[in-house]
Amino acid sequence: MGILSTREILKKAQNEGYAVPAFNIHNLETLQAVVETAGELKSPVILAGTPSTLVYAGGDYIVSMAEVASKKYDIPIAIHLDHYEDVSEIKNYIDLGFKSAMIDASHLSYEDNIETVKEVVEYAHRFDATVEAELGRLCGQEDDLIVDEKDTVYTNPKQAKDFVDRTGIDSLAISIGTSHGLYKGEAKLDFDRLVEIKKSVDVPLVLHGASDIPDELVKKSISLGICKVNIATDLKIPFSDSLKEYFIENPQANDPRKYMAPAKNSMKKIVAHKIYVCGSNNRY
Repeated sequence: MGILSTREILKKAQNEGYAVPAFNIHNLETLQAVVETAGELKSPVILAGTPSTLVYAGGDYIVSMAEVASKKYDIPIAIHLDHYEDVSEIKNYIDLGFKSAMIDASHLSYEDNIETVKEVVEYAHRFDATVEAELGRLCGQEDDLIVDEKDTVYTNPKQAKDFVDRTGIDSLAISIGTSHGLYKGEAKLDFDRLVEIKKSVDVPLVLHGASDIPDELVKKSISLGICKVNIATDLKIPFSDSLKEYFIENPQANDPRKYMAPAKNSMKKIVAHKIYVCGSNNRY
């Protein structure tokens, strides 16, 4: 199929009532764990990379690996720039082959957020790339971005319509009570707010910070209009735990082909579980 934008992937999910998982990947092994599992379960998938991930792995490597995966597996695969704040970086990666980008200007004033997002949209749409933007702010840590709980702002449903209309974005990330990283305390999502937002806008809605949120709450959010679910921390923990366990049991180990295998398998189990939670299995 080749690398796709998220436009048709998310519209299909919106029309059919499921969500597409966006998994944060960091290297060859984590990318393989995601696409192999998605291929087995016939699920569309979004491979997401934060700014530091692309600095670490190299954007050209990510594009090349995703192109190989798109030829190997008969499922829709998109590569997505996650939580980018630098407009020039987004443009550079779109030029490189990324067809989906999230511009996070939620830390700016409302009007400056709109102007920044519009600039990205105007550029991305020239290359048939899609743009996600955030209205409201989630607490917690995503990459190097840290938002204190006191600075959390929930998405205003009325403002959401104005924001979507004026920016021309393809999808909207909303704040309804999730947080980046592991959730602190009992998860409480504002589903009434989600319903109002869904009534206000036509674009697919995105749930960030879905790691550590109970499955039943994620499923309910999908039933009320969420079309894309971001997953990062829930993948990193089993991967790293398996690596640690392997080296504890095999302190002299030095072959990455052996110590990476159990880490990939542990991650694949979580990827499969999240795909089932999103209801994206057997959609292609």
